[in-house]
Amino acid sequence: MELFANLALGFQTAVSPMNLLYCLVGALIGTLIGVLPGIGPVQTIAILMPTTFSLPPVSALIMLSGIYYGAQYGGSTTSILVNVPGEASSVVTCLDGYQMALQGRAGAALTISALGSFVAGCFATVVLAVLAVPLSELAFKFGPAEYFSLMVFGLIGSIVLASGSMIKAVGMIVLGLLLGMIGTDVTSGVQRFAFGIPELADGIGFVSLAMGLFGICDIINSLEKKQSRDILKGKLAGLWLSKADLKASAPAVLRGTLCGSLLGILPGGGAILSSFTAYMLEKKSSRNPESFGKGNIRGVAAPESANNAAAQTSFVPLLTLGIPPNVVLAMMAGAMMIHGIQPGPRVISSNPELFWGVIVAMWLGNAILVLLNLPLVGIWVRLLSVPFRRLYPAILLFCCIGLYSVNNNTFDIGLTAFCGLLGYIFHKLDCEPAPLILGFILGPMMEENLRRGMLLSRGDPSVFFTRPLSLGFLLAAAAMLVMLALPAIRRGREVAFKEK
Repeated sequence: MELFANLALGFQTAVSPMNLLYCLVGALIGTLIGVLPGIGPVQTIAILMPTTFSLPPVSALIMLSGIYYGAQYGGSTTSILVNVPGEASSVVTCLDGYQMALQGRAGAALTISALGSFVAGCFATVVLAVLAVPLSELAFKFGPAEYFSLMVFGLIGSIVLASGSMIKAVGMIVLGLLLGMIGTDVTSGVQRFAFGIPELADGIGFVSLAMGLFGICDIINSLEKKQSRDILKGKLAGLWLSKADLKASAPAVLRGTLCGSLLGILPGGGAILSSFTAYMLEKKSSRNPESFGKGNIRGVAAPESANNAAAQTSFVPLLTLGIPPNVVLAMMAGAMMIHGIQPGPRVISSNPELFWGVIVAMWLGNAILVLLNLPLVGIWVRLLSVPFRRLYPAILLFCCIGLYSVNNNTFDIGLTAFCGLLGYIFHKLDCEPAPLILGFILGPMMEENLRRGMLLSRGDPSVFFTRPLSLGFLLAAAAMLVMLALPAIRRGREVAFKEK
């Protein structure tokens, strides 16, 4: 009964005209950036974050979350019709979705993508609502030792699941931890690593770092590429699914939903990992694996369900434990902190309208996306004919306006440009910036809990190993590293990321 009372509170919050408007805006922007190749939810959230500072926290989070799961919807449209993944998690949808389009079944592919995403999104939202209160109550039993060990586990998980070299992922996390130390020491009040620059007294701004590493860097990388898009010609028809299509795709939607719901919760997981895992599981469980890649509807249903489920269950560790499982949720954590809200178990008790309002808004957002996606397919595809070189000047202008509006300081613009150059160098060195952002967000919290734990234990480091929960997280982190050291698992990881 308590759950229904909480959901009723969420409906009261989410169905207000203002919050409904921002839910619609977030869903539309998310679909748009999912359609346009080269502009993902990370870059968009980084660019739009300054515009949310004047909004109420509930409206800001509803819009930002709508951008995240809306991008998963939009990415499938161009994957199916144009064979160009608008969003990274939609890469695998190209394999069978575009083949279905070439066979004249684009309508069926788009419909199963939308319906699978809707079912998965609704299920994942239920999972979030059910797990929220128990996990938050468990989190209240955490002390500094448990929180420190949990963050170590999260960072190790992001290293294991990061694409590319594990050594480079470790280096990026360490760099993120070091950047997070810049500013004023909370305990002593002494400035650290500020180099006498007054603007760094409060540390590097999260908005500047995120917008530089993802927004500005992505613009530079996109301008280097010469993109040729073979847009599918002809009228879109056949949106209704046949009984055979429903029979074949329903189990795939279910399996993709369960796979995405689980992997979305894990540290380092998310929509990208979930969509590839669901596709591989579907292919291995099929009696005709050779049909995948040739227009099998299950190859569209499973990954599209998985990436939407993962996009929404990834909010579970952020809102209940305060740990962002991937870089997009790290952005959301930064947005919450800017609004004066500390992610974690206290969100439910101190801001119940925000917590349950965001959950209910996810349900409404999924319904909005289904109603909007199919009718607007023609408009989304026409947008692909606009060259990126005509879009980036406006994007840069809005970036600079948003940055200056945060503190009315030109230093932030210069810092963002420097971070953009740094991100470009990382890209050329094949260093993924996502672990850096996770290290930057979790670093100050790790340091605070480490020092608090040592103070409470009077300098005895065994406190991290004698408390059961803390020891469990550390053992789980060690187990992941040991498993990754095994040659067979390491080769499997490399093969999986090569397929990506």
